[in-house]
Amino acid sequence: MDKKIISAGAIFGIVAIILGAFGAHALKKVLFVEQLSTFETGVRYQMYHALFLLFIGTINDLSQKAKKSIYYLVVLGVILFSGSIYLLATKNLTSFDFKVFGFATPIGGTLLILAWGVFLFDFLKKKS
Repeated sequence: MDKKIISAGAIFGIVAIILGAFGAHALKKVLFVEQLSTFETGVRYQMYHALFLLFIGTINDLSQKAKKSIYYLVVLGVILFSGSIYLLATKNLTSFDFKVFGFATPIGGTLLILAWGVFLFDFLKKKS
């Protein structure tokens, strides 16, 4: 499971760097400042959680059950949270109205919060 968690963290990190560079260079010319800021929020949260997965995959103080739960919560949370932010921030570049995906942002955020909660709960229940 640790290899899977670390791999997902690395992939999210790679994609966050690519999207961040894309936003800073290509999208800077076609998005409004507010849209670019929103896009950068998605990149930032994706990178935070890439690092979180790398951390989770390398520590031994968590149960495998907690690691597995955190992995699924973070992967789905990043896809829903950051993914919907990317779509909403760039909606004026296509004719499709991505507002229909607006519900995904708070669901994704809730999943990310739950992942951190699982981490905290499992850490606190360990005997020192």
